[in-house]
Amino acid sequence: MQWLYCDFHIHTTWSDGKCSLDEIITLYGEAGFDVIAITDHVLDSESFNRHGQTALELQVMDISQFGAYQEALWEAARKAWKKYSMLLLPGIELTNDTDRYHILALDIKEYISPDLTVEEIIKAIKRQQGISIACHPHVRNHSGDNPSFHLWENHERFATLFDAWEVANRDDLFNVVGLKKFNYVANSDFHNKRHLQSWKTLLQCEKNAESVKEAIRKNDRVSLFLYRGGKIRQ
Repeated sequence: MQWLYCDFHIHTTWSDGKCSLDEIITLYGEAGFDVIAITDHVLDSESFNRHGQTALELQVMDISQFGAYQEALWEAARKAWKKYSMLLLPGIELTNDTDRYHILALDIKEYISPDLTVEEIIKAIKRQQGISIACHPHVRNHSGDNPSFHLWENHERFATLFDAWEVANRDDLFNVVGLKKFNYVANSDFHNKRHLQSWKTLLQCEKNAESVKEAIRKNDRVSLFLYRGGKIRQ
């Protein structure tokens, strides 16, 4: 089995990212990546109402738009595979800024509300055979905040509920996650082109959705690497 170059945390113009789906496919495909996940934000209702017009401009997705979002990702996945043999997993970032937890849900087919509790969200992801990842669970130097403070504050309770935790996010390494020996992945939290150069995940598995998900869950053939540009595969 080959090692697959992966990034499971990417935002597009469907929420607060600066690149369209087509631009993301080109950017990652030309660089030689094997697997990507598109994880645009779904914002909790209290935060959405509190932010008003800002929420509409930056984090637009809600249950009424989820179907169109999914269709766009399926079409993008076909393009990515046909042109670059790159696997694209549909996902979302469940963004609860009221209670301070962000959770990636990979390979889901039905809407999940970020108003749910952490435990309820993880159960909903598992029911869909998806993957749950605890986002940026510690303080990030590149942003100076911790939007998932609740997850780390309660990490002993949540430790084994998640399929994986981000041990690296963009340019930050979270040693505390590594010391706990949690299942881990490394992601870019991509919002614009400069974020391509960041921490990424290596998985040794077959290049299909079920194998990738199982590799994350087992977490025995996983590594991280710091991508700094150029073509990965010649």
